Amino acid sequence: MKPGIYPDISNVDYHAGDGVSKSQLDMVAINPALLAWQKAAPVDTEKLQALDMGTALHCILLEPEEFSKRFIVAPSFNRRTTAGKEEEAAFLKEVSGNGMTVMSAEEGRKLELMRDSAYAHPAARWFLEQEGDCEASHYWIDQETSELCRIRPDKRLKHFPVLADVKKVSDMSRFSRHVEEFRYHVQDAMYREGAQQTTGEAHGFFFIAVSDSIDCGRYPVRVFELDADDVSIGHTLFRRDLNTYHDCRTKDEWGGVEIIKRPEWARRQDMYL
Repeated sequence: MKPGIYPDISNVDYHAGDGVSKSQLDMVAINPALLAWQKAAPVDTEKLQALDMGTALHCILLEPEEFSKRFIVAPSFNRRTTAGKEEEAAFLKEVSGNGMTVMSAEEGRKLELMRDSAYAHPAARWFLEQEGDCEASHYWIDQETSELCRIRPDKRLKHFPVLADVKKVSDMSRFSRHVEEFRYHVQDAMYREGAQQTTGEAHGFFFIAVSDSIDCGRYPVRVFELDADDVSIGHTLFRRDLNTYHDCRTKDEWGGVEIIKRPEWARRQDMYL
């Protein structure tokens, strides 16, 4: 894969293709062997069509014209009656095998409310309504390691040097913890780097967080930009993990055994033995 921006690579081909991604660096940060495992482990294809509300939310917000091609919202069935169960079974049989993900009527209703909640937030609406490229794949050669790197921003605005990333959350008050848990600060660093390398321009990075849990009858929406200190730490971790990946790949040594400790609360109890 040559460096550049590719707007038409499918999500499946992107994840199966060349280059190291942020999700792969997440595994390297835990143990490089996990990356080797992921490439070799079998995939349970029966689970691939299961509904992922986060994927559906991304689609309806960023690529609404694609939603009807990838998802089917089922009619409402009365499962308390025999007729309702039979109607549901007939519907599922009719749509099976078409490669699309089926959503229940309730899931479809909830998703529409989450979409409308996102558009009700002034900043989120501004990002979503701006002209830009959604799900385009960016590739570049890292100058320090010569590794091919890749990112796939949710949205890169056309007229502003800005990247926007949609996150589905279950509890908005925990989003700062999600930054640490899912290493969003590393994503921030790698995506900024990728955008600058492929466009020649420094970019800002913003999270559009949409909750799938109701708070006072509404689905909360917030727009976040990382604190400068966390941006700096994310960059340090990105460089560390990319260098580790490069070292493992060039030596073809991925490790495997991890050290595990008992929980801290259990270790503290040892003090009283």
